[in-house]
Amino acid sequence: MSGSEDKPIYTLWQMVLYMLRLGTFGFGGPVALVGYMHRDLVEERKWITEADYKEGLALSQLAPGPLAAQLGIYLGYVHYRILGATLAGFAFVIPSFLMVVALGWAYVRFGGISWMQAVFYGVGAAVIGIITMSAKKLTEKSVGKDKLLWAIYLLLAVVTVITESEIAWLFIAAGVLVWLLRAPPKWLGKGSLNAAALTQVPIAGSLFGSLDLSLLTQIGLFFAKAGAFVFGSGLAIVPFLYGGTVTEHQWLTEKQFVDAVAVAMITPGPVVITVGFIGYLIAELPGATVAALATFIPCYLFTVIPAPYFKKYGKLPGVVAFVDGITAAAIGAIAGSVIVIAKRSIVDIPTALIALATIALLWKFKKLQEPVIIAAAAVLGLVLYPLLKG
Repeated sequence: MSGSEDKPIYTLWQMVLYMLRLGTFGFGGPVALVGYMHRDLVEERKWITEADYKEGLALSQLAPGPLAAQLGIYLGYVHYRILGATLAGFAFVIPSFLMVVALGWAYVRFGGISWMQAVFYGVGAAVIGIITMSAKKLTEKSVGKDKLLWAIYLLLAVVTVITESEIAWLFIAAGVLVWLLRAPPKWLGKGSLNAAALTQVPIAGSLFGSLDLSLLTQIGLFFAKAGAFVFGSGLAIVPFLYGGTVTEHQWLTEKQFVDAVAVAMITPGPVVITVGFIGYLIAELPGATVAALATFIPCYLFTVIPAPYFKKYGKLPGVVAFVDGITAAAIGAIAGSVIVIAKRSIVDIPTALIALATIALLWKFKKLQEPVIIAAAAVLGLVLYPLLKG
């Protein structure tokens, strides 16, 4: 019997308080946050069964949007349905949203002050080390030694590095390819029609760019597209955001974008909350609020609407193959985005050394917490930046 059919051994408010605490103190990005939920809720407290956790994780990987936030929403849904999903998701996201808005305010007011640039000089380099290790863990866990998945992974990594953006239809195409090769449906003759239809997806998205809309509407449409088309972990949104905010709309400079990614790393909770900081830089508090809501509402709907059906059909070979393909593509894009961001954060020998030291420390000391590294990198930045740039 699935745990979701048993009477829960915890109250809804205990789950909300747990998510609030995880959102406030949960550092380390999507891989770490998903791991904390398993350790705390499955192993230690036994609030959620292993089966329910695995179903939630599979659905979170299949549906577009940030992995950790969606898993949090699903775990709220397990025993307390829509109300549980809504409150758990809100509690998980709101602490880091308030933090990034406060940082956005400070950045806009004091961005020209050297201490803030100095902090980001060190932290931006450390972030490269952290997301390199995060991409490594994701690759080992989800791609493993599977040759087909490796081919998809490498293709997406290369495409991301070359285009410096995320091509949404390639994710869906990867899922369809693995599905057709591993668990082909009986009506294979119709496959070419579906593939042709899928290639039209990005064209519909690009139509929004040509309309003359108010800034907040443009922000809403762009971030809704980001929330609806980005698969995998929260880091997968980075190349997509770079393509839209720096290259296409030119809302941010390259330096501001790198700083926004650094802000996502120095704050706890979901990495995707960087959208709040980016929204603040574009249009202050209304921009931050619209960007965050537009990004998280699709991921909430993509979790809650299919949840009851996924419990029924999630183990079908076709669905499993589709999930594998999309996950490999998403992690390939993350690996590629590490190189894209590194080109902007690694600006000299000291920043290269900080990034390499971060990788070495995380490799050697498995239990080392990312906030400790971020704090040390910030101090290094404060010391080195004035010496080098003064």
